[in-house]
Amino acid sequence: MSGAQDNYSVYPDEQGNIKNFQIAYEQYRHRICKYFALKINPIVADDLTQQVFLKAIENIHTFKENASLFTWIFKIAQNTVKNEFRSLSRKKEIPYDFVKYESQSISLDFAKNVEIRIDIGAALKKLTELDQQIITLRFFVDCTLLEISKIVGMRESAVKNRLYRSLEKLRRELKEWGDITIMSIQDMISIVNKSETNDMADRLKKVHQDLFHELKDKVETISLKYKHQPSRKIIIEIYPDLPTFHQAVGEENAPNWFMGTFEENDLKIVSPLNPGPEHTYQSILKSTVHLFTMWLITDINPLAPKWVRQGIGGYESKGMSEEFIRSSTLDIIDTLVIPSFQELNNDTWDFETMKGFQFSYLIVEFVIDKYGLDALNKVIRNPNDFNGIFQRSEPELYDQWVEYVKNKRQQP
Repeated sequence: MSGAQDNYSVYPDEQGNIKNFQIAYEQYRHRICKYFALKINPIVADDLTQQVFLKAIENIHTFKENASLFTWIFKIAQNTVKNEFRSLSRKKEIPYDFVKYESQSISLDFAKNVEIRIDIGAALKKLTELDQQIITLRFFVDCTLLEISKIVGMRESAVKNRLYRSLEKLRRELKEWGDITIMSIQDMISIVNKSETNDMADRLKKVHQDLFHELKDKVETISLKYKHQPSRKIIIEIYPDLPTFHQAVGEENAPNWFMGTFEENDLKIVSPLNPGPEHTYQSILKSTVHLFTMWLITDINPLAPKWVRQGIGGYESKGMSEEFIRSSTLDIIDTLVIPSFQELNNDTWDFETMKGFQFSYLIVEFVIDKYGLDALNKVIRNPNDFNGIFQRSEPELYDQWVEYVKNKRQQP
């Protein structure tokens, strides 16, 4: 929830009562810190926040008690930012200003262990600097409309109108995902009319719910199946198109089939409404389950081989049909150049070329079919204990799996 609406105001007395100022520090420091994280750099945000409050307490005698304490402190923060910008300019360094912030996002909680974030960074850049400042202060620094009005020097009613127009611009820039994003903003601040409906909005609400349901039905089931509760909440970041997604994850030259990845507890995917030439709306939904499952296996054992992570991800998401797996692996099976377990630990784009997704799926299917789910759970946790789990060496298990794959190839 937003911390913008304070239950009470804190005003240090003329002597700068330390106890009262400590309350002010606890009440406002997080918001000041977020401002620095956006304007300068998250790494230095804490240090700059400390500096601001030290300056505030040193100059508390200049504070007028009929004024807003937060906006008074915020002015000190703004001056600190200007000083930092001048310092960075002299050093020829680039500030981490929110005008250039690459991945602003709005969060949508919907399940116990999953949160969805919709990327709005590119859309923010299309707005004027003042509009960016108002939206950033409201949604990322948690300022009230009154506080924003004092910071930007406008009437509160003018700020509200400007914010409304900015949200409309943001909706247009976000295209199809815009209505969903504004819907989440609306739930927080009640500015946009909730009763506004049309065919497009209804369709987009369904898209939103489809993604929710695809995950909500699977997250707890998969967690129970592999006997592991996530160590932390998963965040899903949705990017509007493939180029934006590829740039955000540092893979500008990635192939079109690459539509999702995860970093720590962040799952990053392209929008199912704009999936690119290799995917469909439904395949993106299934791929999200695939990514969650891969993350869960990594959460269990960070050293789990790629074929374990990818194989279980594909097996649980059912993103590949039996016919697709069969037809796409025919030539390789016929020529008996089926990749080994070690070869399927390949973390390059060659993994797709060697049909790594399909063969990893087939290994998992084989283990469950021949040895059961308990054996697969043991593989996740001890992937090199072939003798202990299967009473076979790795080469012996590989030969058994190859025979399994060849038999499946011969089935009608």
